[in-house]
Amino acid sequence: MIDELRNKLQAEVERLNHEINFVLPREIEKARAHGDLRENSEYKAALERQQFSQARLSHLRGRLSKLSTVSEHDIPRDRVGFGSRVTVRDLDTKKKETYALTLGEFIEGGEEDGDEIPVSIASPLGKGLLGCKRGQTVSLALPVGKRRLKIVQVLTVHDLAAGAPE
Repeated sequence: MIDELRNKLQAEVERLNHEINFVLPREIEKARAHGDLRENSEYKAALERQQFSQARLSHLRGRLSKLSTVSEHDIPRDRVGFGSRVTVRDLDTKKKETYALTLGEFIEGGEEDGDEIPVSIASPLGKGLLGCKRGQTVSLALPVGKRRLKIVQVLTVHDLAAGAPE
């Protein structure tokens, strides 16, 4: 799982490098050819895109650096950690939900993959679930209100890599 995330980050770094070094310089030169730069919206848009791309690239390089220090051996085998799939029962509503704990970069538009809801480990819900074990009850103060959750099942990255039933 860590290798998969590392590959996704690296692919975006390569895409941004190409954009910054090849695509945007051509767009900036093309916009300059239109004349007066003070009122040239194409030029301003290209410069803004360049600044955004450079900031995103810097952020991704930082994430890659942090990710390179993480080893799957450091991820717990018996409790919720990075990459875990956690099934919980809300003690108030009695509903069951399954969360997949991941990095924020890999939550695509809040879409659900089947019945699994991606949750960033940096989110209040993700932080509240980290380190919990099966059978444990967790009380969380979330932006949407307080929730009391019972951990029904925990599948760690180790379980998932070994082909544990989902």
